[in-house]
Amino acid sequence: MLYILFIFGIVLTVWGLYRMRTDDGLFGKNQKRKNIFNLLLMGEASGLGQFLGGILCIIIGVIALILK
Repeated sequence: MLYILFIFGIVLTVWGLYRMRTDDGLFGKNQKRKNIFNLLLMGEASGLGQFLGGILCIIIGVIALILK
C-alpha cells in the first residue's frame, strides 16, 4: 500500500511540473508570471495543486514507513 502512495506522489509531482511549464495564462510574459496571475485571479496555478499534492503524498508515505 505504501508503494502505491509513493508512486501516486511521484506521478502527481511530475504532472504538476509538466502543467506548470506548459499551461497558458491570461497575463504575463514568462511562465512564472502567468502562473502567479492564474493563482491570484482564478485561485489556481496551473499544476501547483498537483505538485504540492504529490510532495504531500511522498511525505505521508515516508512518515507511514517510519511509524510502521
